[in-house]
Amino acid sequence: MMQKKTLAAVCAGLLTLCAPTLHAQTASAPTAAAVSAQTPDQLINRLSNELLDAVRADKSIQTGDTKKVHALVDEKVVPYVSFQRMTSAAVGRYWRQATPEQQAGLESEFKTLLMRTYAGALAQVKDQTVTIKPSRNLPTDEEQIVRTEVRGGGGDPVQLDYRVEKSPTVGWKIYDVNVLGVWLVENYRNSFAQEISKGGIDGLIAKLSERNQAAAARK
Repeated sequence: MMQKKTLAAVCAGLLTLCAPTLHAQTASAPTAAAVSAQTPDQLINRLSNELLDAVRADKSIQTGDTKKVHALVDEKVVPYVSFQRMTSAAVGRYWRQATPEQQAGLESEFKTLLMRTYAGALAQVKDQTVTIKPSRNLPTDEEQIVRTEVRGGGGDPVQLDYRVEKSPTVGWKIYDVNVLGVWLVENYRNSFAQEISKGGIDGLIAKLSERNQAAAARK
């Protein structure tokens, strides 16, 4: 499995993906039409600003209030991540062998794993800033890569890139993240294949469930 430190860097990067020129925003939520019209860069900037504002305004989130952190993640992050595509890509060729029930189980457990890690990193974000690198995408591309560099937090700069796909509901959705040259989905695909080779698809679901339950018990 991907190391917790690396996942935390992924989470922190998304939280701080905000260009200075986009900090001034209205308090009201954007309309569906406005969201759909946003570029991938603009969408991630808006999402990150809203998250940062929420963390800075709530002391309980800063101190790790689990319920509030998860509620914030559910509201602000979950709608903009394609967990189905992320899970199917991580499971790889085995996805087509899984029953609909198994696919649902895999997606649910993987989503819980990722969001629990994300929530754990949420309160740790302090002074990071991000530079969005020039885009290599065409405006008409329905799949794009947002390339960024994260600075701050007392560490070296971190390369952080996002794969996004056009969504009919929210404009764009994230389906993969690259930190320091390693794509998250590819990293999980290797470990998932090992688990499936040992215990089948149900074995992988059980392993993910075990990890999630253990993490929940530590809260």
